[in-house]
Amino acid sequence: MDFLEHVRAESARLGEVARTGLDASVPSCPGWTVDDVVRHVAQVYVHKVEALKRGTRPDPWPPDFSDLVSLEWYDEARTAIVDALAAAGTTTPTWTFDPRDSTSAFWHRRMAHETVVHRIDVEQAHDVVSPIDPALALDGIDEILYPTLAGPWWEEGDTEYPMDAAVRLTAADRSWTVSADATSVDVRQGAAGTAAATISAEPAQLYLWLWGRVGEDVIDIGGDRAVARAFRGRVSEAAQ
Repeated sequence: MDFLEHVRAESARLGEVARTGLDASVPSCPGWTVDDVVRHVAQVYVHKVEALKRGTRPDPWPPDFSDLVSLEWYDEARTAIVDALAAAGTTTPTWTFDPRDSTSAFWHRRMAHETVVHRIDVEQAHDVVSPIDPALALDGIDEILYPTLAGPWWEEGDTEYPMDAAVRLTAADRSWTVSADATSVDVRQGAAGTAAATISAEPAQLYLWLWGRVGEDVIDIGGDRAVARAFRGRVSEAAQ
């Protein structure tokens, strides 16, 4: 998948919609306006440009960006991240938060998903939501399940949703079985074994539900709904 092309296209759309009004409230991010989303994404882009340049996590961070004009900064940051990803390619060693991937390929993928989710935010704010590429959505389900959810974050049992159950997700012809307890999360491809709850939807809708951008009305839940909701809570903790 050409993640860099998705970064280009999704970031262009985000900027286009943001220009129709920075003061609009973002339904999925209570307390945020489109301006907050634009500034957040610009800062994420600049952070990753620095990470790719240094090969390490930028520290100290962040600098003071308060005097920058939102859309001008966003445009500069958008150009910078596209150029940095293109220059790095997909094999450059760098800092990431994925224990399995310490190459620039990680940031190609991560920036594509960062951008599409926040593109949806600004579109929802202006009620002009456009489709998500189903293949990108399926990859995004993979990505939020690992490393976002199932990385090594839970050893201390620091969760409000200890669960101790398995959940099965299904979209298109793909399935994932996620087993979680207070101190671990395990993700397996496929539908083997039993699950306390099942969750199915079209790829884009499941992707957006996992990211908290749509509600339960767009998914089908089977089995124990309390487990499904605890699972969604666990994802929200990991995605903060």
